[in-house]
Amino acid sequence: MNTLPAEAFDSEGFLRDLSQWDAEVAQQIATAENLQLTPAHWEVLNLLRAYYREFDSSPAMRPLVKYCAINLGADKGKSIYLMSLFPGSPAKIGSKIAGLPKPDNCL
Repeated sequence: MNTLPAEAFDSEGFLRDLSQWDAEVAQQIATAENLQLTPAHWEVLNLLRAYYREFDSSPAMRPLVKYCAINLGADKGKSIYLMSLFPGSPAKIGSKIAGLPKPDNCL
């Protein structure tokens, strides 16, 4: 398994160099967040990466919910669904696992 050293991450666990991200790095970050990635997680992670490519930023919660609804359907475009996958702060934790920068408005 290709794991990155601690120096590859900032103090909050976000990847410093986005180009180092791959599926194994996502697993490493998810493990640190006590999450076991399922196909449902990957669906949202891939969507987060698409959002970043489209808008050049990580989404806050409200835009993430809207983007999920547009791309995955109304049943998955709900904050309760995203909270079930990424407890606490779906936009922040999802972006972290997706290898993206921390969303601007996340504490």
